[in-house]
Amino acid sequence: MLTKFETKSNRVKGLSFHPTRPWILASLHNGVIQLWDYRIRTLIDKFDEHDGPVRGICFHNTQPLFVSGGDDYKIKVWNYKTRRCLFTLLGHLDYIRTVEFHKECPWILSSSDDQTIRIW
Repeated sequence: MLTKFETKSNRVKGLSFHPTRPWILASLHNGVIQLWDYRIRTLIDKFDEHDGPVRGICFHNTQPLFVSGGDDYKIKVWNYKTRRCLFTLLGHLDYIRTVEFHKECPWILSSSDDQTIRIW
C-alpha cells in the first residue's frame, strides 16, 4: 500500500485520478465530494450540492472540470478552480451509477438505474 486516506462518510462510492496533478476525487455516500492531494496526503477541498449519495465521479482530461452523478438523479459539472457547480443536467429517472467525460468530444456519458445510458 502506498498511502491511505480516511473520510467521515460510511462509504466511498466512486474515485477518479486527475490526469496530470497528484489529485484524487472521492464521491461519498453522505453526498460530499472530496478532493485529495495524494502526494502530501491532504484534503484540499470539499464539494457539497448533491442530495444523497454520489456514485459517479470523473475528472476532465484537459479542463479544470469534473462531473458527478448521484442518487438525487442529477449530473453536476463542476469547476474546481472556482469551486462551483457550473450547471446541472436533469433527465434520469433513477439513481445515477456512472458519469464520464468523452476523451475527444465535448460529451458526458451517464448510466442510471432507470435502465438508460445517456450522452449529454
